[in-house]
Amino acid sequence: MVIDERLSVYINSLLWDIPEYLYETEKKALEEEVPVIKRSTQTLLAFLLRMAKPDAVLEIGTAIGFSAMLASEYTSPGTIIDTIEKVPARIKSAKENFKKFNKEDRINLIEGDANKVLWQLAAQEKKYGFVFMDAAKGQYMNFAEPVYKLLATGGLLVTDNVLQDGDIIQSRYAVTRRDRTIHSRMREYLYYLSHSEEWDTIILPVGDGVAVSVKQDSGSTGNSKGQQNGD
Repeated sequence: MVIDERLSVYINSLLWDIPEYLYETEKKALEEEVPVIKRSTQTLLAFLLRMAKPDAVLEIGTAIGFSAMLASEYTSPGTIIDTIEKVPARIKSAKENFKKFNKEDRINLIEGDANKVLWQLAAQEKKYGFVFMDAAKGQYMNFAEPVYKLLATGGLLVTDNVLQDGDIIQSRYAVTRRDRTIHSRMREYLYYLSHSEEWDTIILPVGDGVAVSVKQDSGSTGNSKGQQNGD
């Protein structure tokens, strides 16, 4: 928890409101120790989807399908929702949930490693107005280039878990040895998002940290960040 837990609970009590079937899915997932996005992140994701009104949404990391189903509730019926997952057990659970809650016609589950699938989608010249990245944190930097190609100019990239429950501010030697590689890669990813002229990014202490990035037109961003820095 990046912010005070009591404060988070209070905010959620004001804003959190999802359909009953999603509440049931979340409850079951938590009982089985399957991770789903935190409630504050759910609220943010729903708000951004309502605001952006994308024609097509891409999710990287389906898990049991919770976030994809959430997206289906806060986008128009005609919005395309593609979601990528490679873990067989999670694919099975997601398919079961999509069938149980009549989401098979709304959500397209793409099975495979996102490192390959993203480039395949880019080769097909797919375009999305909204990308939600919630996969292996150590892979975020590897996903960045194909995701940029897949997003329409002005499209939103929402990346979850970027503050690693607050551990991102620690020295790499202060985190456990097994987490040091992910820690370094996440810092590299956040530096890229916040310093590249390809993106306009804000990092929010929501859930375990969320980066919200807008794809910039590479032909018209030459001086934008320099001007913001007073150059």
